[in-house]
Amino acid sequence: MTLLLQAGGDLFTNGFFMIAMLVVLVFTMIIPQRRRSKQQKNFMSELKKGQRVVTASGILGIIDKVEDQIVTLNVGNKTYLQVTKNAISKELTDAIYPAKTEG
Repeated sequence: MTLLLQAGGDLFTNGFFMIAMLVVLVFTMIIPQRRRSKQQKNFMSELKKGQRVVTASGILGIIDKVEDQIVTLNVGNKTYLQVTKNAISKELTDAIYPAKTEG
């Protein structure tokens, strides 16, 4: 009789730990990923002319024109590239791409 109670307790404990690990997985991986995805969608919808950006492939440029799903980048010396909005990875900050000072 005691052997059956011990086995039942172990099953309950193991099930509890499995559920706890699943909850930890959700809070550490899935929720932050959703947050990053939402931030990226907001960033892509707010692209505007003059922003300094980097594409997913590492191309640096300044947005010259934003159309429906196409962004035209000025990559220097009147050289333009057309990429999709999804290819824009992030905006360049002053820490990555310092602003030029006159003088």
